[in-house]
Amino acid sequence: MNVFYNKQGIGDTLLVSLKEIDKDRRAVERKGDAAKLYHKDSRETAGYNIFNVSEYGNIKESGMLPVTGELIDIVQTALKVNGFEETLELPANPSFVVGMVKDKKKHPDADKLSVCQVETGQETHQIVCGAPNVDKGQKVVVALPGAVMPTGMKIKKSKLRGVASNGMICSAKELVLPDAPKEKGILVLDDHYETGSDFLLQYHR
Repeated sequence: MNVFYNKQGIGDTLLVSLKEIDKDRRAVERKGDAAKLYHKDSRETAGYNIFNVSEYGNIKESGMLPVTGELIDIVQTALKVNGFEETLELPANPSFVVGMVKDKKKHPDADKLSVCQVETGQETHQIVCGAPNVDKGQKVVVALPGAVMPTGMKIKKSKLRGVASNGMICSAKELVLPDAPKEKGILVLDDHYETGSDFLLQYHR
């Protein structure tokens, strides 16, 4: 689940993304201040837009928000008031976590790619990264398999030029963070971020 809010940029609207669905297969059902996005054929829910969300709860942060019980309650209230019966559940684990790059090697079949071993608490993920500034010893933001990016893209386990990649090391631009640099490169975190923790919770503190 990915939740995004930017009152200055898009108005008082909360965007909730649950699944990636091609735009040509997407349909919308609106009831009052709530709109459900779903797959035309399977009817599977892809997400919600909550308009005038400040009437249903107080949202102080801007950008991609940590998914907390309080935020789920705001969305749930807005859906119920506007006639939707769906129930949202708090995810068991965060999708965007702080990782530590424990090792970096050159990709065997691509000069501009690196194969990184990234610790995310109790696990180590192999991630293929194309950023020029990625390096061993960095704390970074990792989108784990299953994470939904602000663009709606879902992160999946994959292979890049024949090498397994389980997640994505993110840039500030990909996370839609304020004042993201235009230069290409991942976001490198400072030492106060704890490896394995929910990045969005720490970022918005």
